[in-house]
Amino acid sequence: MTLGLRLWVHSILRPKGKVSFLESIPNSGLLLDVGCGNKSPFHTKLQRPDVEYHGLDIGDYNQQDPDRYANRYILTSPENFASEIEKMKNSYDAVVSAQNLEHCNEPERVLQALLQSLKVGGRLYLSFPCEASVTFPNRRGTLNFYDDESHVYLPDFDRISAEISAAGFNIEYKARRYRPFLGFLLGLVCEPFGRMFACNTPYAASWTFYGYESVIWAVRISAATVAGS
Repeated sequence: MTLGLRLWVHSILRPKGKVSFLESIPNSGLLLDVGCGNKSPFHTKLQRPDVEYHGLDIGDYNQQDPDRYANRYILTSPENFASEIEKMKNSYDAVVSAQNLEHCNEPERVLQALLQSLKVGGRLYLSFPCEASVTFPNRRGTLNFYDDESHVYLPDFDRISAEISAAGFNIEYKARRYRPFLGFLLGLVCEPFGRMFACNTPYAASWTFYGYESVIWAVRISAATVAGS
């Protein structure tokens, strides 16, 4: 599948997903990807080669030559993860934190730090497992929150939304359980195979069928200080 076709499929199936968010970043913008595993530097630079990409993680998790594709690639320890972001105040045009908070030792501190890392006018993409995921079926590739043994924190959607608003952000879009219509239909078709083989189905169709992800898009409209930072 060509890059253009792949991006089109993702944008149709998940119009408020990460791929669509990356298209909203200003030309040549400065992007921080917090928890940048699963070849995120590679995929992001293929989609947006104009963007200056900074990635932060605690290890080379499923990467493809990250030093080649990231303009800056930072590896740190779980204990220093939040403090690394705290060094980056008012620096970025966009921040992506996709399926990251649930892995953090200090998730509230990480959230506050990534909010403060954005410039006024900067854009935020945040996704994490929904609270209901603790009741979902078990699948390879994770569908139930506890399928992933590295999950240490179940995010509270209402509390996180309130903290983002209090930090001087306008929330443009939020979904407690992200279930876009076409992605949901694909998941409905694929779900018998997912059940049969106890695995997730293509294009995150199992996630969109069940509404595994909470998704938030926000823009920083003032330089309000996050409580506790």
